[in-house]
Amino acid sequence: MSQAYSIGFLGAGRMATALALGFVRAGLVRAAQLVASDVESVAREAFSKATGGASTDSNRTVAAAPTVVIAVKPHQVGEVLREIREVLTPQHLVISIAAGVTLAQLQSHLAEGTRVVRVMPNTPAVVGASATAYALGSGCRPEDAAWVGQLFASVGVAFQVREALLDAVTGLSGSGPAYGYLMIEALSDGGVAAGLPRETATRLAAQTLLGAARMVLETGLHPGALKDQVTSPGGTTIEGLHELEKAGVRAGLMNAVRIAADKSRRLAQSAS
Repeated sequence: MSQAYSIGFLGAGRMATALALGFVRAGLVRAAQLVASDVESVAREAFSKATGGASTDSNRTVAAAPTVVIAVKPHQVGEVLREIREVLTPQHLVISIAAGVTLAQLQSHLAEGTRVVRVMPNTPAVVGASATAYALGSGCRPEDAAWVGQLFASVGVAFQVREALLDAVTGLSGSGPAYGYLMIEALSDGGVAAGLPRETATRLAAQTLLGAARMVLETGLHPGALKDQVTSPGGTTIEGLHELEKAGVRAGLMNAVRIAADKSRRLAQSAS
């Protein structure tokens, strides 16, 4: 396709802006090749200011781009897709980041054979640290998988999975940042209770979890092995771990992921 725009966003909110910035910084597109539509002028202006890309109130203008990213609220997806259905061609790739909207639901609003990908990023995409999973629709080509993987790896890490696993992804990495924030807040509270100033405690807590995450990712060691490296016999860490086990923290986190995944499944079913 010869359109000036390479990637269009239906919706110009924070996630669309974060993704667009990541794509540009990774050299996958130039700012001039981006365009986003939104009914809110404030969102359009913020997108253009942050990314250098174009913005419009016309969804059909966005659909001129060969890669179209659906970044509107889940309840708006059907209306938006029906609006652009007639201008989409077999050369278009439609990528949806709308939570809970299945491939079948997306396809129902589009012409048969339209290439559709469902993606579940998370909010740390804003700082280039997203954990993303994506599932391909039946009409997708091998090069579509490579392109989507490249796009979302530019704002963190990206994994291709079966669509049936995306609810589990939602429960783990989709909702997971909130679990992490809760842990940081709780550790900070503990530091304050032990006498640290609040700002110092919060920064120490956040950096500690960041460091632990990097150790897992960069060493490739099992988290349990890394935990054991910190846990000296008869030391302070084992005392703290014992308290966490007594409080059921491990089971609580496991249950949080499972119940959030179950909720994601129910939401998808109710929307179908």
